[in-house]
Amino acid sequence: MDLSFSSEDEAFRQEVRHFLDENLPDHLRRGARASPGVFVEPDIGSEWQAILYRKGWLAYNWPVDCGGTGWSPIQRYIFEKECALADAPSLPVLSLKLLGPVICRFGTPEQKTRILPRILDGTDFWCQGFSEPGAGSDLASLKTRADREGDHYLVNGQKIWTTQAHHASHIFCLAKTSQTEKPQKAISFLLIDMAQPGIKVRPIIGLAGDHEVNEVFLDNATTPLDNLVGEEGQGWTIAKFLLENERGGACHAPKLLSDLAKLRKAAANEPDGQGRSMAEDRLFMFRLSRVELAAQALETTELRVLADMAKGLPPGPQTSLSKLVASTLRQQVDALAVRLYGYAGIALEEHRPLYGEDAPQPLYSKEAQLAAPRYLNSRAWTIFGGTNEVQRTIIAKTVLGL
Repeated sequence: MDLSFSSEDEAFRQEVRHFLDENLPDHLRRGARASPGVFVEPDIGSEWQAILYRKGWLAYNWPVDCGGTGWSPIQRYIFEKECALADAPSLPVLSLKLLGPVICRFGTPEQKTRILPRILDGTDFWCQGFSEPGAGSDLASLKTRADREGDHYLVNGQKIWTTQAHHASHIFCLAKTSQTEKPQKAISFLLIDMAQPGIKVRPIIGLAGDHEVNEVFLDNATTPLDNLVGEEGQGWTIAKFLLENERGGACHAPKLLSDLAKLRKAAANEPDGQGRSMAEDRLFMFRLSRVELAAQALETTELRVLADMAKGLPPGPQTSLSKLVASTLRQQVDALAVRLYGYAGIALEEHRPLYGEDAPQPLYSKEAQLAAPRYLNSRAWTIFGGTNEVQRTIIAKTVLGL
């Protein structure tokens, strides 16, 4: 495998850098840097989405015939890496990276025409209704049901850990459309409008004080039959495609390496309490270097997956390796930040957002102010998108053949 970039890819990198220099406003960079959660708030995320939409660079994970950019996997990687280095806000993952590819692959022509443009222009904001109180990693045991009633489905059940449901206009949801089939064959993939009396959203506040996730209650919520994606009973297949697509081609290493570079730079100016800088603390620098090496190895693994995708191969179950490693490294990077800033790094500021005119002044520095909430929020990395335990099982069964 050749991991070097072609002259065309290098030219593309320069094009992306120039675009970011000219079009990524400083207030969005500051907002992204001061967002301790997994997701940025929609105010800065939506503004960045609109900028990329006008450029035609938004749907870079979609096929060209659905409005995609036609970028190669390597170009997508370059774009995400340069965005990470430039402190660009993250984009609406649930709409653009999860639902969009599902509609492109399994949606009807009418669904593509109706749904995809409204994702791109920001008219619709989607959340994901998969997990339930008794069905997280074991999605096959979900209880939410959708019963046909004339020209619509009647949906009843509860979803949990629903990211940004309090901002969402719509939810894509797994529900059982049959009570007689085996669990995997009873599940269907439905699109549901959140603006109706039958849906209630209740917030779940995280350890750091962030409101990112919610409970969603569906009480006789309705959705037309033409909001079924694929066929009845195909939800399990679609969900596997969505999760594999989420992990496959993911570019976690650029952000990790960017954050580590910032920590290494900051260490030169942070006191170690003994008259020296943290850059002279051998144990801290050893831990930092070890995580850096692991992140560089992850980057190589992600490039291997992208190289396979460039050949037309699917991401495959080996993407669980990337998810497993990236989640662990994210937690280690955030733990290093708490260690770097010492007492200032354990002070927890619960006011949100931590950017803008109303943001509280840091007791020490903005970087130290973010250390504790980021550390607490990153506890979720080894849970969402499939727990580390689930990833190890997938790796054992499908990669190692155990």
